[in-house]
Amino acid sequence: MSASSSALRPLPRPGVLAIEAYVPGKSAAPGVARTHKLSSNETPLGPSPRAVEALRAESGTLALYPDGSAARLREAIGARYGLDPARIVCGAGSDELLTLLALAFVGPGDEGIFCQHGFLVYRIAILTAGGTPVVAPETDLTADVDAILAAVTPRTRIVYLANPNNPTGTYLPFDEVRRLHAGLPGNVLLVLDGAYAEYVRANDYSAGLEMALEAANVVMTRTFSKIHGLAAQRIGWMVGPEPVVDALNRIRGPFNLSAGAIAAGAAAIADEAHVAAAVAHNDEWLAWLAQEVEALGLTVTPSVGNFLLVHFPDTPGRTAAEADAHLTKAGVIVRRVAAYGLPDALRVTVGSAESNRAFVEALTGFLRGAGA
Repeated sequence: MSASSSALRPLPRPGVLAIEAYVPGKSAAPGVARTHKLSSNETPLGPSPRAVEALRAESGTLALYPDGSAARLREAIGARYGLDPARIVCGAGSDELLTLLALAFVGPGDEGIFCQHGFLVYRIAILTAGGTPVVAPETDLTADVDAILAAVTPRTRIVYLANPNNPTGTYLPFDEVRRLHAGLPGNVLLVLDGAYAEYVRANDYSAGLEMALEAANVVMTRTFSKIHGLAAQRIGWMVGPEPVVDALNRIRGPFNLSAGAIAAGAAAIADEAHVAAAVAHNDEWLAWLAQEVEALGLTVTPSVGNFLLVHFPDTPGRTAAEADAHLTKAGVIVRRVAAYGLPDALRVTVGSAESNRAFVEALTGFLRGAGA
């Protein structure tokens, strides 16, 4: 082998090197005996007992491949929402589906649009597919339909819209979503990411299920990681036009969901009482947290999800970074969102009653120590 040949090495294409790897929120506070994890938008109620039992029942089949079509799960989703299971694709979390959509419809020279403070996975998915990410500015931390439409070019192939949005907690009324869709060219795929849809109580909101069933260029994605409490199992699903479903089924992994995930998801989505309890808990404590934090003199972005975006001044001793450090020492773990372009804010998940009170107590201590 020549010296020149031995110096060669495989190199990823430029788009891959432009990706900043997704960094999850903290999950531990070293040296603290009792912690309250409010950094990952997990439900404090945990999974449905039916889902836990269904997962346990799969323990005797570990040597067998799961159903590659996830038929049991797709049928359960179809039964819950009145959908044809053939129009549903399941994935290892909605993250996988968001990426598969980019891989199927975006290529080199193409563009994908997402909002200024949108989910970081959108940018990663577009770059992974070899496309160019395009950021549409927001208005008051809320998606702006006119800004999105202004960003569309002949190279646009996909638009991602998280509704509600993470980490801001804001949402677009469905009339605005319809206006967005009406303004997009027919060859642009609109992806409505409804990861937090179950929590929304606003009368003018819709996750977009009907649009995904009627339009040729709209899909809706959902997840089991939030209200269903199955984040560890990595389960997501999507409904959309038959040609889009066909494209994703051609490129997804043949066994992309485990047997346990299929069983647990099917049981979870059928347990509507458990979901209702989670919604009721969130309604009570989201309002309580917002009221308590605002009473401390901080600004909170109104949220329809299961989390709050809390804003801090840039005054030394009162910054978001310093608040985060203080909360961590107190055993309360929240989410820094500087990677989302929000360096002066922290995202706080609605937790258990105990965790919510611990957060407010620790935050109060921080602000009093800073001279509030």
